[in-house]
Amino acid sequence: MKTNHICALVAILLIVSCQETVPERPVQPGRVIEFTGALSFTSSSGDSITTIRVAIADSEDERSAGLMDVRSLAASDGMLFIFDRQEPLSFWMANTPLSLDMYFVNEAFEIVRIHTGTTPFSRQSYASELPARYVVEVNAGFTLTHDLKEGDRIRIHD
Repeated sequence: MKTNHICALVAILLIVSCQETVPERPVQPGRVIEFTGALSFTSSSGDSITTIRVAIADSEDERSAGLMDVRSLAASDGMLFIFDRQEPLSFWMANTPLSLDMYFVNEAFEIVRIHTGTTPFSRQSYASELPARYVVEVNAGFTLTHDLKEGDRIRIHD
């Protein structure tokens, strides 16, 4: 009797293992951005800190898209947002899966506000508080790794 039960169990396992499985939905790679520029961070005294590649967002559509749906960003890559005029700015993370550090920069290229470790997919507002004309976004932790501070500067390379 036990042999029949074992044979039945083996038959059921074979049938189950031979059935077609439902394929998993492929993971979408996310939006790919093009890095067309470079940007250097310098200390307030002018000492070079680091240089990164940047994707440039200088139109309304590009600024609106930002890093939304971008799922990976190399440690030495970022995005530079360029606005037509200097004014208080505010960003949020809706549809952005990466945690970022944000630098709000005035027209004299001085970092006036830093937000670190932003919350992915959040509608929380990250404000410049002071007038800014540029915003730089990089992976969360970049500020700490490079010891960047408000008052440091950026330099945009052609």
